[in-house]
Amino acid sequence: GIKILSLSDTIGVSNPQSISYLFSNLIPPYPDVEFGAHLHTQPHNWKEKVKAAYENGCLRYDGALKGYGGCPMAKDDLTGNMPTENMVQYFDEVNAGLHLDRESLNKGLQMAAEVLP
Repeated sequence: GIKILSLSDTIGVSNPQSISYLFSNLIPPYPDVEFGAHLHTQPHNWKEKVKAAYENGCLRYDGALKGYGGCPMAKDDLTGNMPTENMVQYFDEVNAGLHLDRESLNKGLQMAAEVLP
């Protein structure tokens, strides 16, 4: 009866190859399951991870404004949650057709910058 399953990389060690492998091998045999991605990244490698998941059929993502949060077990202080605004940028680039209240997103980003400078 599971309908949604999120694959998580909570310490930021995934790479495009492992992400591609997992989604390309899990999504086709389970068409009734909505697979998602909960990825932790560093500032330099977020896009390649989102791209790998998206190009292999993933349409559900977790993110955090400005990438705040993360996993205390990650060995690198720069590893954190996937920034929502980065994902929006990528999905705009590939014309993914987001149905998003951009005014509210921008307001949330401004509030996050004030609360967590």
